[in-house]
Amino acid sequence: MCRPDYFDVTYCINPWMDPEAPVDRALALLQWETLRATYEEYGHKVDVVPGVPGLPDMVFAANGGLVVGDRAMSARFTHVQRAAEGPAYHNWFAQHGLAGLVDAKEVNEGEGDFLLVGDRMLAGMGFRSSLAAHREVAQHFSRPVLSLELVDPRFYHLDTVLLPLDDNTIAYFPPAFSAESQAVLAELFPDAIVATDADAEVLGLNGVSDGLNVFLSDKAVALSEALRARGYNPIGIDMSELLKAGGSVKCCTLEIHE
Repeated sequence: MCRPDYFDVTYCINPWMDPEAPVDRALALLQWETLRATYEEYGHKVDVVPGVPGLPDMVFAANGGLVVGDRAMSARFTHVQRAAEGPAYHNWFAQHGLAGLVDAKEVNEGEGDFLLVGDRMLAGMGFRSSLAAHREVAQHFSRPVLSLELVDPRFYHLDTVLLPLDDNTIAYFPPAFSAESQAVLAELFPDAIVATDADAEVLGLNGVSDGLNVFLSDKAVALSEALRARGYNPIGIDMSELLKAGGSVKCCTLEIHE
């Protein structure tokens, strides 16, 4: 994770961002610290990557890269405003001895668009990460990558509309995908939890699951009820201030897949 010491909304690169709307950085820090403390309360170890002045979106650590087993890849961002985040995360990976580290050559926004479900990587395209990046990830991590097309500009990253719950189960919002991708997901995950419009609109699917505990926005009421009915333990976190830049629980969290 990366503390939102420099968090702000000073430009607009997604439909959630409004530079005219004031940002309460103290509140953003409080919400971030609550998320971090909650992870630790449930037994998870959190490493903190130092923020960089002038990079207000660096708090969204999920976009910084991918780490799976003995391989790692730092991100290459679509927009110039975030371009320097890729090298910043690359340097942190290198300093902490992550083996098999490379920097992405294709446009690749890390776990924003690449989500591990079992042995398969689900990969988003259409707004940010490129199809060429899907091939690059498949080769570097030596695992199958399933390309999924996103069609709603509000949900520009895969992690805004699809939440891996365990090695075999996901929750997702079908209208955010093309008809072809919807059909693929329905076939692969017939037991998936389907999110409501209301939950998608508060980025309720932008969460993190350890297989039992699911950390997600406290505004995702119906999704939390559905998770509880399926035997998961939903843990609601207020991420309203980070939402002003289009991020929530998952955006703030880069998972280290051992």
